[in-house]
Amino acid sequence: MNQEPVLVVLAAGMGSRYGGLKQIDAVGCQGEAILDFSLYDAWRAGFRTAVIIIKKAIEADFMRYVGSRLEKCPLEIRYAYQELDSLVPAGFRIPPERTKPWGTTHAVLCAREQIGDAPFAVVNADDYYGQSAFEVIYRQLKQARDGPLYDYCMVGYLLGNTVTEYGSVARGICRVDGSYLTEVQERTRIEKYPGGIHFTEDGVHWTDVPADTTVSMNMWGFTPSFLEEAARRFPQFLLSAENPVKAEYFLPLAVETLLQEGKARVKVLRSEDRWFGVTYAADKPQVIQALAELTAQGRYPRGLWTC
Repeated sequence: MNQEPVLVVLAAGMGSRYGGLKQIDAVGCQGEAILDFSLYDAWRAGFRTAVIIIKKAIEADFMRYVGSRLEKCPLEIRYAYQELDSLVPAGFRIPPERTKPWGTTHAVLCAREQIGDAPFAVVNADDYYGQSAFEVIYRQLKQARDGPLYDYCMVGYLLGNTVTEYGSVARGICRVDGSYLTEVQERTRIEKYPGGIHFTEDGVHWTDVPADTTVSMNMWGFTPSFLEEAARRFPQFLLSAENPVKAEYFLPLAVETLLQEGKARVKVLRSEDRWFGVTYAADKPQVIQALAELTAQGRYPRGLWTC
């Protein structure tokens, strides 16, 4: 494998908890979104191609507020589209109550043609990962080689550094042995409380999680084998879903399956940068302040694509 790594950006979510299109919300001093900062960091790390996954419903606004600005970005920008009926096998009946696509693994599959046969990193559009995160995952992908096991990676963060004061978050709770992931479970409702951090699956029973637990922030690194595996498994996911109205094919679920089957190994990388993001609208002022401080420190220019 000698192709240059590609960056894949998940930007199709509508931001229901946030209350708007947080993928395009301005947080930089020149109107940049968090996505702009990720692309800038990815460029500095060595990436030269980015695939941004959006939905047709947000395409016009995205292109107006972000796409036009990215015309000055030195990365080659490609677009892929994730829709509810994308890649759904013939004969499968989509529940009429279903309103959104099938999760993050489904999103990556929708970008398969644009990714091609290159190794690739996956990130969320609304999470700030920092330059060192892109540097470590780029280096790892440059040397990734599938052997007896698929050669994947992820950037791990400490749970206590990734929760918000304003409500619940979804995180992949990880177990790590040495430098390698042994288990990852997607928890969709993790919250801070006066005594610590806990999660619930049913809204009634809560389980505490230590603040120093390693979590996935959807910064994954894959070889093309992941696309082959996910494409083969997606139809079965749809057919076996207990609740097809709400079921989502999360990246941690796909990774966990490959780990349990002994088909993949996932190296856990570490970043020195602090994560932050805009899960809720109330998070935005803190993000603006943090990025302003990083800009004042010289980490970023004033105007990412105009300098």
